[in-house]
Amino acid sequence: MSNSLAGFNRRPRAEAEAELLACCASRAFAAAVAARRPYAARERLAEAAETAVRELTWPDVLEALAAHPRIGERPSGDGRESRWSRQEQAGAHADAPEAEELRAELAAGNRAYEQRFGYVYLVCAAGLSGAELLARLRARLDNDEETERGVVRDELVKITRLRLGKLMEGEGR
Repeated sequence: MSNSLAGFNRRPRAEAEAELLACCASRAFAAAVAARRPYAARERLAEAAETAVRELTWPDVLEALAAHPRIGERPSGDGRESRWSRQEQAGAHADAPEAEELRAELAAGNRAYEQRFGYVYLVCAAGLSGAELLARLRARLDNDEETERGVVRDELVKITRLRLGKLMEGEGR
């Protein structure tokens, strides 16, 4: 099956939605983006995806968050989403001597975040070191609920755009 935009536009709706769930694991997201096909350009697809993420109800955002592993934990499974998560979180899995201490601090930060907000800490980890991920986590612990929900949506948009690019390039098939 073609990974091009034209191929994506031609897929049966259920197949397009299944592909989109690898980018953002909200069924409402996948349905909204698939329903707006055809897209004339990849940027139009990316814009539609951003709009769909921003329009999700909070329960739909939580559905998407449930598919994300904790920062610093290796995702289980061999599916496309797990492979992409491992690539995105590469900075959190360095083999430096201080890496074990960093992983322990990330685990403690994840627990504190989940106790504070009630959901997994989400950050677009691509290109960030473990220390940068930890610093962002700690800074976000000071956010109020409304501010943090906005940050979560922004991070979900970044991750979704990144993964849409991978989907269109055929990575992880």
